[in-house]
Amino acid sequence: MKITIAKTAGFCMGVRRAVELALDASNRTIDPIYTYGPLIHNPQVLDILEEKGISILSRIPEKGSGTVLIRAHGVPPGDQEALKKAGFTVLDATCPKVIKVQAIIAKHARQGEAVIIVGDRTHPEVIGLLGYAGDRGHVAETLSDLESLPAFDHAIIVAQTTQNNDFFAAVMDWAKTAHPHYRVFNTICDSTESRQQDVKNLASRVDAVVVVGGRKSGNTQRLFDIARKTGKPSIHIETEAELDLNQLGNAQHIGITAGASTPNWIIKRVYRELETRLVHKGSRFRRCQFLVHRYLLLSNIYLALGAGSLTYASARLQGVIPSALSICMAALYLLCMHTFNNLMDVTSDRYSDPDRAAFYQKNRIWLSALTMISGLGGTVAAFMMGPLFLVLLLCMSFMGVVYIISLGPRRINARFQPKIRDIPGSKTVFVALAWGIVAAIVPALYGFGQVKDITIGVFIWTTSLIFVRTAFFDILDMQGSRITGKETIPILLGEKKTMSLLKILSGLMAVLMCLASAAGMVSTLGYLLCLCPLSILMFLSVHDRGGIYSGLRQGVLMEGHFILAGLMALLWSMA
Repeated sequence: MKITIAKTAGFCMGVRRAVELALDASNRTIDPIYTYGPLIHNPQVLDILEEKGISILSRIPEKGSGTVLIRAHGVPPGDQEALKKAGFTVLDATCPKVIKVQAIIAKHARQGEAVIIVGDRTHPEVIGLLGYAGDRGHVAETLSDLESLPAFDHAIIVAQTTQNNDFFAAVMDWAKTAHPHYRVFNTICDSTESRQQDVKNLASRVDAVVVVGGRKSGNTQRLFDIARKTGKPSIHIETEAELDLNQLGNAQHIGITAGASTPNWIIKRVYRELETRLVHKGSRFRRCQFLVHRYLLLSNIYLALGAGSLTYASARLQGVIPSALSICMAALYLLCMHTFNNLMDVTSDRYSDPDRAAFYQKNRIWLSALTMISGLGGTVAAFMMGPLFLVLLLCMSFMGVVYIISLGPRRINARFQPKIRDIPGSKTVFVALAWGIVAAIVPALYGFGQVKDITIGVFIWTTSLIFVRTAFFDILDMQGSRITGKETIPILLGEKKTMSLLKILSGLMAVLMCLASAAGMVSTLGYLLCLCPLSILMFLSVHDRGGIYSGLRQGVLMEGHFILAGLMALLWSMA
């Protein structure tokens, strides 16, 4: 059985911008924050905004204070002015594509032309657009509505940005025949067009379609209508709790798409729930394989295997005979710190990785025990290596704990507690440095008794690969980071720029290792290990094209690169 996610599923540009404006405002200030009407049409996102202290303002008071965000659908211009006069600071979160339609309507209405808006009469976007048309605005939901309108000497026709593309094509044909002098503007958002085409293509390749999104979302409803018209079994759900496999028949290949206001964490939950149910319907071997991979990955044991493997490869690369103690110290220390951070950061995982959050909530006791046992094991290994390594490990452990603890006393403003992790981009940098120290520096100190020039090169190589790994997972967690106020590198640079940076860094590390081997700075093992960053580069490229979606598969493949490095080093040493 197979699950395919539509490339365009989830937040569109306008919704993402509106939600980010709201979350950034809530993370910046303690003043009251409101949205004038629901910001977007997704109840789960609205619940999150409410948790962040962002209320919905349903009417404009005579006097008010704080910040008001204009909803993504836009509002009539008179409402914006009224909010400002009432004393609110107004942030315009209107989708830029809607603003473009507003400008077209305003311009032609001023010129005395009639404005025909093809859309849902009660939809907030259409209500807002009518405000820009004044008394010259008319709404048409059907071709019958258009035919019932009087003939205008001068008129324009625009579309609600989430209108059905096929229906508006019929409207343009009608105008060309009945009123060729009308000017028609196809103002359907390009994101809407691509989503509608995407769901058609998806339906042609799968046996059934699951459409995820709010019941009140117009663009989600249109995706569902398009999916149904293809003849494939289709269902529209808001959350994974509504998923009913019986409605999908005996589908062997299921497609998932989602409306423009559906957040990633809801899509992930639906995917995981669907994946789990399909796995349990499969063979016993498939179920066991899935559960083993899941437990190894979520408990960070798989990560610890990668850390030990990378430490072995780094030691061999420097010409050091790998020590079992240094490998154990690296694997156990990183297992302890990553699991501890996951235990302390369940709130963020609710949105970034719902499966991991549920796993840590359910298995908190034994995962806490695993954290303590691995921490104790790493400490024992460091003690056996010598006082220097024990002190180094204790210092790094202390910094790891302090990273998530408040730096000072709680302020009067309970929403502000300074932490080291609040430093923008700090998480990715600190994690990469910690891996680099235990995987490259510690083996050199234990084997040589000093840090050599080659150690610095291997440290840079190792740290860069872990930087790529951690920043990649930060990209996947962007929405959760926004909600919890974390300024990770992808949030600072943007998703596309971060992905480009990671690809460039992976390519540079492959070139660096080849050149180091060619120059005799490292052994011929360097030629083999350049495959590791090249493999990561290939992984990032495939993911960027939408070829890898499952969080489980992403985690196994990414951590698997470091296990691969250890295996290649082992084979090289045997040869």
